[in-house]
Amino acid sequence: MSIAQNPPPQDTRRQAGSEQAASPLQLPLDGRDGRELLLRNFRPNSKLVVPQNPRHSAAMPVVDVHTHFHYRLRDSKEALDDFVQLMDRNNIAVCVSLDGKLGAQLDHHLKYLWTDYRDRFAIFANIDWQGNAPRDQPALWPCHRPGFADRTAAELEQAAKQGVSGLKLFKRFGLQYKNPDGTLIKIDDPRWDPIWAKCGELGLPIIIHTADPAAFFDPIDETNERWEELSRHPDWSFHGDAFPSRQELFEARNRVIARHPNTQFIGAHVANNPEDLKVVAGWLDEYPNLWIEPASRIAELGRQPFTAREFLIRYQDRLLFGTDGPWPETRLRLYWRFFETRDESFPYSEKVPPPQGLWQIYGVDLPDEVLRKLYFENAGKLIPGIRQRLERWSQN
Repeated sequence: MSIAQNPPPQDTRRQAGSEQAASPLQLPLDGRDGRELLLRNFRPNSKLVVPQNPRHSAAMPVVDVHTHFHYRLRDSKEALDDFVQLMDRNNIAVCVSLDGKLGAQLDHHLKYLWTDYRDRFAIFANIDWQGNAPRDQPALWPCHRPGFADRTAAELEQAAKQGVSGLKLFKRFGLQYKNPDGTLIKIDDPRWDPIWAKCGELGLPIIIHTADPAAFFDPIDETNERWEELSRHPDWSFHGDAFPSRQELFEARNRVIARHPNTQFIGAHVANNPEDLKVVAGWLDEYPNLWIEPASRIAELGRQPFTAREFLIRYQDRLLFGTDGPWPETRLRLYWRFFETRDESFPYSEKVPPPQGLWQIYGVDLPDEVLRKLYFENAGKLIPGIRQRLERWSQN
């Protein structure tokens, strides 16, 4: 037997004063001393030196039409009190909470926000598709019982009498809610038309979250620009045959908008297509009852500042302001900086790493007349109860 086939035994005894070298598998992949770097550990510090004009409050009163005070604050009175103080510091006159699920949750949410702060909060209702039935037994969900749409329309009429200002549709509508046979409920299913028609009759706008970022429908591979984010949240991926395509979802939503010209629709997150503002512009041109808001999408708008600025100015009469908050104050101030300055290469989030893509953004420096419409004027025209709240705000 050769030496190569039968190597001598290794002396594994450590000599006094010696340190055993770390195995390559034990070394951190931190990019130091020639080592590889895990993408999640990439924390570059920009060396760019440019003018900085941080904002500590909005330049004029703001109506935030996209917030979630039930789901984010979990009904904490202390957190609510603290956030109202933050609103005061940042010139936020009114927030619209989208968390009023019809039934007991709506009643509780009205009490939570309106006991002390009715003038500062408007509330949108949600449809209770599932009820108390198990998630994996859609045949038992109340939405599949005869007359569900008419009952929901009646509930919305009662909610409007209570002061509710609109209806919110979450992305689960089209991507998760199922029929009894296990197929996904379609956004343009005619069964729901009485609900959308009732909203038009009552003057309640519908804010609809359809689909998700384009990268969420692509494979999670080395070409996906949101790989780092999706590696942390693989359940956010809608790639594959189990889901409709993004285009199919948009087309279904647009058919509903077209069928109900007397109902106003707000496309949440820039109609969830800020990656392609030319397409969104086409939708706004085709559907005069469609509005948009930028909640959690300044990361997309801010990496195309010239195109975004031109788009926002062109469609200034169809813009609303939203954040998807309540967020920390540091993040809110990045919204003011984005819309009000021409600052270059600054973060869109306080988080490290940034949550929606490893890039920086650039301000669009909107004219004051556009800011007024974005921040509060359009919301006062569209959403019931906002104009009155703004008037009371201005008197304080």
